Amino acid sequence: MPQAPFRTFPLTRRRALTGSAAALVVFGLLLWWLLPLGQKSPSGEVTFSTGTQNGVYVRYGKLLDKALAHDLPRLDVTLKESEGSWDNVTRVATGRADFTIAAADAVAKYQEEHRPGADRLRGCARLYDDYMQLVVPRDSTIEKVADLRGKKVAVGGPRSGVWLIAEKVLAAADLDADKDIVPVNLGISGMADALKSGKIDAFFWSGGLPTNNVQELSEEFPVRLVEMGSLLDRLRAMSDASARYYRAAVMPADTYPDAQQGKAVSTLAVANLLVTTDRTDPELTEAVTRTVIDSRDSIGNTVHAAQLVDLRTAVYTDPLALHEGARRYYRSVKP
Repeated sequence: MPQAPFRTFPLTRRRALTGSAAALVVFGLLLWWLLPLGQKSPSGEVTFSTGTQNGVYVRYGKLLDKALAHDLPRLDVTLKESEGSWDNVTRVATGRADFTIAAADAVAKYQEEHRPGADRLRGCARLYDDYMQLVVPRDSTIEKVADLRGKKVAVGGPRSGVWLIAEKVLAAADLDADKDIVPVNLGISGMADALKSGKIDAFFWSGGLPTNNVQELSEEFPVRLVEMGSLLDRLRAMSDASARYYRAAVMPADTYPDAQQGKAVSTLAVANLLVTTDRTDPELTEAVTRTVIDSRDSIGNTVHAAQLVDLRTAVYTDPLALHEGARRYYRSVKP
């Protein structure tokens, strides 16, 4: 009996739809895996208070802004320059900024004096250390802080962290900042020119290493750095509670090669904190904290101090309690 010829059947509409549906399901699952549905990045507007022009806070803030624009595209960030740590803490505590960077001693002093909004301040991350720098002309007779008596000394702006620590360092050397020196209120941008022109005899600066303005000054004018590390014990013996946030530190010999001439310099350091308040949304704070940690290497390529941001120590924001959003982030990445 002859065999029936083999017959082919056209693909039915039902089968075609089934195949398309399967493809759509696979695509949908892939999209869900890459971009989880229902999870949008935080949005809105925030203000980030930075620091003095050309200072490390400003440079760090600009680079962090770029990282946030990439990670949180729905968030509009406004950067505002300031006079430094004290100004920054005041702005955030009183609601004039949402995030900022401030030295731990400035934060502690603001709390100690029960300033407006002090109880609402919260920490997001410990970032990097500021190093206290006392710069003089290379041929100066100033060899120690006590030698500043009667000299014209730039001490930063009146609302800066530089002024805050300079006043304490002078006191530890038995000098009254208002009577025993001629204090000059200048930011880092004006200090270099004033030293070169002889308008001041020395200047204090507190910043990450290296600070661009000090670097550039050392390359075009003969300067050196004066040690301050020997004053640590006297600083800590002072009644001011914020003094306990200072630690002994050493500026490596290659920080400012032209100024240091191959010699390390003993000095003081204080931690910088990323600061916000309990008013800030936890989801937003968690996202910002994540970007701060994740962008360490990219920012550190330009702002070398940022390379010291470390996930293992970032959680220690003393004297500030950790913001709930930041706490969520650290829990999510805990091994």
